[in-house]
Amino acid sequence: MIDIKSLKEKTKQLKTDIYALYLAYKDPRVPWYAKLFIAVIVGYALSPIDLIPDFIPILGYLDDLLIIPAGISLSLKMIPKEVLEEYREKAKSEPISSKSKWVVAFIIVLIWLFVAYLVLRFVLCIVL
Repeated sequence: MIDIKSLKEKTKQLKTDIYALYLAYKDPRVPWYAKLFIAVIVGYALSPIDLIPDFIPILGYLDDLLIIPAGISLSLKMIPKEVLEEYREKAKSEPISSKSKWVVAFIIVLIWLFVAYLVLRFVLCIVL
């Protein structure tokens, strides 16, 4: 049987870890390859657009249930332990502001629109 209390704690920890990753991204002690991977995972986690749309039965939620947690877990392993602990504490003590959420969402939507433009342009070049 699924323990709801444990699930809520894990969800809260996941939200804290995502914010800690966002904060650690700016730190010069984090390696460049970790920063790149963090940017992709946090961007995808916060993106309103999924690789596999949620309306597709079973597969639609696979990315939310597997890809994002696995990516976050791998990202956390790439960051030096002392840096990670510092930003986990900071993420717990100071929550993300609403303004920051909107700015990040706007940037992610712009990136997705740019990618859609490039794909459409590529398809039209092949067809025409």
